[in-house]
Amino acid sequence: MKNFFRKVAFGLKPGEQQPSDPLTWAQKQVETIPELNWKGKYIFSEKEMRKYWIKQRVTEQTTFRKKFKNDPEGLRIAEKQLDNDSGRKFWPNNEICMRHAEGVRGNNPVLAKLWYFWTNHFTISDTQSLAGFSTGAYQREFIRANMDKNFETMAIEGTIAWPMIMHLDNKDNIGPKSESARQEWRRKEKRPATLNENHARELMELHTISPAGGYSQEDVQELAKIMTGWRPKWTKRSDQGTDIRFMSDRHEPGKKTVLGKTYKYGRKSLKIVIKDLVNHPSCREFIATKLCRYFITDNPTKQMIAPVIKAWEQSDGYLPEVHKAVIKVAFEYNDKYKKFQNPENWWLQTINMSGASYAYPVPEKKMDRFKLGYLVSQELREPDWLLEDIGCHPYRSKQPNGYSDISSDWLSTELVIRRLMYAKRAFHTYKLNDQIDDTIHEKIIRTNFDNPDKILKIVSKAKSNEEKHMILFNLPEALRA
Repeated sequence: MKNFFRKVAFGLKPGEQQPSDPLTWAQKQVETIPELNWKGKYIFSEKEMRKYWIKQRVTEQTTFRKKFKNDPEGLRIAEKQLDNDSGRKFWPNNEICMRHAEGVRGNNPVLAKLWYFWTNHFTISDTQSLAGFSTGAYQREFIRANMDKNFETMAIEGTIAWPMIMHLDNKDNIGPKSESARQEWRRKEKRPATLNENHARELMELHTISPAGGYSQEDVQELAKIMTGWRPKWTKRSDQGTDIRFMSDRHEPGKKTVLGKTYKYGRKSLKIVIKDLVNHPSCREFIATKLCRYFITDNPTKQMIAPVIKAWEQSDGYLPEVHKAVIKVAFEYNDKYKKFQNPENWWLQTINMSGASYAYPVPEKKMDRFKLGYLVSQELREPDWLLEDIGCHPYRSKQPNGYSDISSDWLSTELVIRRLMYAKRAFHTYKLNDQIDDTIHEKIIRTNFDNPDKILKIVSKAKSNEEKHMILFNLPEALRA
C-alpha cells in the first residue's frame, strides 16, 4: 500500500513510519480545515491584496500613460520599478510558499492535494495582474476555507468573489434593458450596455453541470441576465478594485428562465440558480468523474464514480464526505491503476520523499534590494517561475478550464526533460538530508515503493547521488502514483 501515500498525498519522508491504517489516516485529514502551516509573516487577505492591485493598476492607467506616452524605454524602467514597489514580483512567491507548505510541512497533505484540485477547478487565469496579487489569496479564502462546507457554499462564494468576477468579466455584464442602459452618457460615448456571457458560460460548463447538462445558448444568455449587476463599482481612485456588490441599476429587469425553471428579478436569483445547478445530476457526475480522474486514472469507470455520487447525494454535497468517498475509491483501486502526476504534484512529491528542508533563505545583505523580500526571509521560499518552467503554475493558467488531468498532456519531450533538470535542482538547492550519505536513496525507495529491490537495482547504476536523484524521480514508478 505504499503507493497509496503518493496517490492521495506526496509520499512519505525517508524512514517515516507508515500509518498502520492508511485509509483512516487519509480520511481523517479532510474532516476539518486547520490553520495554515505557513510560519512566514504577513498573510494578507484578498481584500488587503487588492490595495496593491489598485496601486499598480491606477498608476499604470493614469500616471504612466501620460508621462511616458512617447518614451517606451522610460515606461519599461518605470513599470519595472512599480513591480518592485507594489510587490508584484514577490507576492506570488509568498503565496506559493503558503500553498506548498501545506503539502510538505503539515499534517494534512491529503487535504492539500484536494485543495490543489479545487483551485484548478475554480481557476483564475493569468489576466489583469490577478496572478501577481489576488489569486493566491482567493484560493485560500474562497476555496480552502470552504472545503469543510457543502459544494453549494463553495460555488456561491467562488462565483461572486472579486477575483472571479474580474477574471470572467462579469464587471462588463450589464443588462441591455437596465436603468444604466438608458443613461444619456452611454449614447454620447457610444458605450451601450450589453450582456457579457463569459462568467455565465463558465459557471455552467466548467464549475457545475458541464456540457452534459444539456444547456443551450439561450440558457447561457438567461443566466448571464441573472448575473448582471454583480460587479465592483468603478472609481477614479480605485479603478475596479472596490468590493463586489449587486448594483440593481445594472441588473436586467424581468423574469429569466434557465434549464426550464423561471427565476424572479433581483439579487436573490443568483444564489437560487447556483443552488439548482449544483444539485443537478450532471454536476454530481461531472465533479465525481474529475475527482476520480485526478486521483486514480484518466478514464474513471462508472463503478469508481458511483460511490462518490452516492456520498454527494446522501450528504447534500458536503465536501468532507465527498472527499472521503473518493479517497476510499482510490484506496480500493490502488493496486490496479497508476496515475501520472501533474508537474506541481510531482515536484512536491520529489521534495517530500527526499526529506528536503525546502528552505531557500535570502542573505540579509540582499534584503535592502527587495522591499518585500523580508516576507519570506529564512522561511520556505520558492521562485514562482519554477512552476512555470515545469508547465503548471497554479496562478497562471492560460485558460479558464485550468490545467489538464489527462496524462498525455504532460508527456511532451520538453516537459519530461525539464523534470530531469528540476530533480537535479531539488537535490542541490533544497538541501537533501544527508546529501553525502550513499544510503539516502535506499531509504527513500524502501519507504515509498512496494518493489524496492527492482528500483534499487536501476538507481544503483548511477555514478553519484545527484544522478541517483535524477533517475529515481523520473522512473515510471515515481512519475505515476
